[in-house]
Amino acid sequence: MDHVTTASAEKPLWRKIVDFPLVAMLIALAIVIACFTVAGLLGRYVVPPIHGLTRSLELDLIAIPLLIIAYELIIRRLGEHPRDDYRDPNALRNLGLGLSGGFLIFSAAVAVAALLGVYRVSGEGDASDLLPALIGPAIFAAVSEELIFRGILFRWIEAFGGSWAALLLTSAFFGAAHLANPNASPIAAVGIAFEAGVMLGAAYMLTRSLWLPMGIHAAWNFTQGEIYDIPVSGTPVHGLLVARLSGPPLLTGNGFGLEASLIAIVIATLFGLWLLWLAIRKGELMKPWWVRPRTEATPAG
Repeated sequence: MDHVTTASAEKPLWRKIVDFPLVAMLIALAIVIACFTVAGLLGRYVVPPIHGLTRSLELDLIAIPLLIIAYELIIRRLGEHPRDDYRDPNALRNLGLGLSGGFLIFSAAVAVAALLGVYRVSGEGDASDLLPALIGPAIFAAVSEELIFRGILFRWIEAFGGSWAALLLTSAFFGAAHLANPNASPIAAVGIAFEAGVMLGAAYMLTRSLWLPMGIHAAWNFTQGEIYDIPVSGTPVHGLLVARLSGPPLLTGNGFGLEASLIAIVIATLFGLWLLWLAIRKGELMKPWWVRPRTEATPAG
C-alpha cells in the first residue's frame, strides 16, 4: 500500500468528510463569505474613509488581504490533496503573460470593432479614474473572482466531476454572476460564459496556478475601461480615450459593452480554446473522482 492510500486510510472520519471535494468547496465558500462580512464590518466601524475612494473601493481594499490570508491559512489546506494556487515558481512570468494576453486579446476585439465602424474615438480622455480602475475592475475583480471561480469552484468541482464538468459549470456560474451587473442580459451572460469562463478556466488548467488567469482578468477589465472607454461588464467608465460604441447590438454588446458582442465572444473564446488545447496536450485533463484511482493526486502543473 502506498503512502497516499495509507495516509487516507489513517484519517479520522470527520477529516475524510471535510476533505471530500464538494464539502471542501462549501467550507471554502463559507470562509470567503465570512471574509466579505468582516470586510464590511471593518469598513463600517473601524477603517476611516479614504480620500478619493468610494466606500465600495475601500471595502475592496480591505477584502483583498483578508481573502488571501484566509486562503493561505485555511482554504489551501482543504481537500484530499492540499495545494496552494498562489505558490507558483513561474508566478511573475505567468502574471506577465496574463497581463499581456488580456491586453492584446481585448485590443484585437476593439480593432475589429473599429474596422467594422462600430467603435469610434472622438477625442482624448483623462486619467481621473486610473486609481479606481486599478483597484476595482482590475485588482479586486482579478483576485476575488479568480479565487472564487477558479481557486475554489473549479478546483473542487474538477476534483469531484473532472475537468470537463468544472469548465462547463464554472463558465455557466461566471456568466450567471454577471446578470446582476448594470445593462446585463441573457446574451451578455452567455457571452461572458463562453469568452471569459472558457478562457480563464483553461488558463487555470494549463498552469494549475491563479497567476495567469488573474493577469488575463485584470488586463481585460482595465484595458476595456481605462484605455478604450468601453463599459466594463455593463458599468460605464471614463478612459484615456473618449469613444463610443454605435451599431447593431450583435456587434456592440449594447449597454453591457463589447464583452457582449459577437466580436469579443469569438476572439476570446478562440483564445480560450487554444489555452485548453495546450492544457490537454500537457496532460492536465482530470477524470471524475469516481473514475480515477484513489491514489491519483490532482494535477499540480
